[in-house]
Amino acid sequence: MLSLLELSGSPWHIGKALGRFGAQAAHNHLITSASWDSVMAWRGSDAAAAMRNLVQTRFPRIEQEIIGLAEGLELDANDVFLWNCRGDLWAMAPDGCTTVLRPSANGPRITHNEDGDPGFLGYCGIGLFAPEGAGRFASFVYPASIPGHTFAVTQAGLAMTVNNLRSRKVTAGVPRMVITRALLEQSTLDAALSLLKGTPRSGGFHLSLAQRGRTELLSIEFNANKVSVQTMQQPSLHANHAIHANMLDLPQVITDSSLQRQQRGEAMLAHNPDVSPLAVLADQANAALPIYRNAPDDSDNENTMATADIHVDQDHIRWQVYEHPGLSPGYSFVDACQA
Repeated sequence: MLSLLELSGSPWHIGKALGRFGAQAAHNHLITSASWDSVMAWRGSDAAAAMRNLVQTRFPRIEQEIIGLAEGLELDANDVFLWNCRGDLWAMAPDGCTTVLRPSANGPRITHNEDGDPGFLGYCGIGLFAPEGAGRFASFVYPASIPGHTFAVTQAGLAMTVNNLRSRKVTAGVPRMVITRALLEQSTLDAALSLLKGTPRSGGFHLSLAQRGRTELLSIEFNANKVSVQTMQQPSLHANHAIHANMLDLPQVITDSSLQRQQRGEAMLAHNPDVSPLAVLADQANAALPIYRNAPDDSDNENTMATADIHVDQDHIRWQVYEHPGLSPGYSFVDACQA
């Protein structure tokens, strides 16, 4: 069951509240996991120090959020910072996801499976954030992580979903999770793109991005070297590897799961462009490597935690969150507020 959290105040206070929310899962599961050990191998590294210096300089509010998060978790702040750099430092971090992007003259629709570490099942939530000095937003949240690297909707009218890209040869730039957290404070698509292109980046993500009142639906792939932006003209699917033509020359890891989800989703959309995105994201036709993932022995150590179905209209963003894309929604929202 997903929790519903209401968080307000300074970045530090919001971070601390998030830390308290995630502390049980962090101590019972995360810090004893192989994933944690893989990331903690970077303790004291020059790369970690350079990345944190960039965050302190460029995004001091997010730095304070991370400090508060560490205090709420009762963990070392440098370790918590490293965990929030996991996909920059380690290509196999357990952050998956599949997204169906459906453009429309009536407004885009973005439907997204949020896939993550099965050890966090039952410990995740939807946060309704009211930060001091910035606009309200709502985001799926994992224990021990800042918001913004999953799916989110802002009061300013942005809708964003995020897919892991397993980029190789990353640089010591701003961590990708810090960048996507900062995007939630932008007021327009243009401002979000300007921030993304103007920030020295480390790891890579795929973003689906749209804005209330506009019909564009953007598919964005970025890493340390490039930012690729495509305006979608037809229904498409994106899993966990770069597929834009101008990104294919950059080194990345493509897991069997990501490849099979991409191929199966593309085949479903090619057969019937009007197929329900929820049906695509519930698909388990490939029993070994399905789109909807609930196997305890998943090959990437990822399970589907939640599904978001986001309708970006002229005046509002209407969206639902499902614990399974084939069932009734658990939560319904308008913009960044519960409906």
